[in-house]
Amino acid sequence: MNNSVGNAGRLLWAGLRALLVLTVITGVLYPLAVTGIAQAVFPGRANGSEVKDASGRVVGSELIGQTYNLPKKNPDDAEEAVVPDLKWFQPRPSNGLGTNTVNTQYKLILSGATNRSGDNAELIQWVKEAKAAVVKDNSTAGYRVKPSDVPADAVTSSGSGLDPHISPEYAKLQVHRVAEKNHLTVAQVDKLVAAHTDGRILGFIGEPRVNVLQLNIALKDLVAAKG
Repeated sequence: MNNSVGNAGRLLWAGLRALLVLTVITGVLYPLAVTGIAQAVFPGRANGSEVKDASGRVVGSELIGQTYNLPKKNPDDAEEAVVPDLKWFQPRPSNGLGTNTVNTQYKLILSGATNRSGDNAELIQWVKEAKAAVVKDNSTAGYRVKPSDVPADAVTSSGSGLDPHISPEYAKLQVHRVAEKNHLTVAQVDKLVAAHTDGRILGFIGEPRVNVLQLNIALKDLVAAKG
């Protein structure tokens, strides 16, 4: 009996020591080492790839999309339609896993796709409505957008629903509208888009893309300099 109790005690003590050692290594030392290396080698990415404006204020992350809408007349009215602020470049749609009451500016905290097939009637209707809105919003007195000009990313969300980038084609589609709303020339805004278009990674990975947040920050600076 005493031997059994002694053996059980030694096993429990050995297990407790293993738990304490592993807790210190994997729960304290390893996280500290990884955090320290990340902060030393690439602090920007380690801190969330924050994007700052000209004043140094953090305005978002280059990895997470944002919406650019007009303020609601009644912020507490969940049924009030969201109206895009057309003086800004607009991102791609953000239909994902649903709404929540925590983040009221950008509907998604959970990321994910619509999970609807290409022949889903609701998805087809969304695309038709989105295309009509893109054509209407981006047509100006001297520039008419044709439905065939609208790229796929202007009317569909990404797999995550939080994509911060749009295609150069969608950015260029918005140039005339943005120029008109901000009293800039088309050439000025077109140059801005070209300057913020990133090519394929290493020349062959992915597609050319434009980060909407960074483009809108540059647009804001351009308008401020003009005014």
